Amino acid sequence: MASHQLTVGFDLDMTLIDSRPGIKAAYEALSAETGAWIDADLAISRLGPPLEMELVNWFPEDRIAATAAHYRAIYPLHAIKPSLALAGARESMEAVRRLGGRTLVVTAKYEASAKLHLTHLGIEPDEIIGGLWAEAKAEALLAHDAGIYVGDHTGDVRGARTAGALSVAVTTGPCDADELRAAGADVVLPDLMAFPDWLRTHLAERP
Repeated sequence: MASHQLTVGFDLDMTLIDSRPGIKAAYEALSAETGAWIDADLAISRLGPPLEMELVNWFPEDRIAATAAHYRAIYPLHAIKPSLALAGARESMEAVRRLGGRTLVVTAKYEASAKLHLTHLGIEPDEIIGGLWAEAKAEALLAHDAGIYVGDHTGDVRGARTAGALSVAVTTGPCDADELRAAGADVVLPDLMAFPDWLRTHLAERP
């Protein structure tokens, strides 16, 4: 899709929202309901990859699909209210809009859950696409002609690079600045509070 409009994609967990309290509560409920031991604190320290990649640490392979479905069913009851917007999330969305741009959220999270989080927090991107991780995120970025993708994980960097988008990384998630740069991030910011000023400067300097 050829376009000159500014389109910026954002990851969800630990980029726009701190979902750790909610996800911890959901894992604790899942553990109680299934009888399986889950170290919820460990699980929330490595958010980013799809749910199934975490569940393999706690459940046998033949139970993963059913357990993932169970988790997603109970997720709205436990995970939405405790999760908070990260500093700068709303301001970053608004900065893109003020510059005449469009915003999309591209996340590995189940799309219905992602929409519940954003609605609850009053964050309103133009598009929300769930169920895509790492390089697969490029599908949505390319489809919506996103020139910038903002994320907190090396998987987000890989998705941006696969799409030919500028990779802007924030260190609010499990990956530090060195990891993000090594993965190929073009820009590393401490958090989204720094994003609006960076975006204005970037666009002003662009040919």
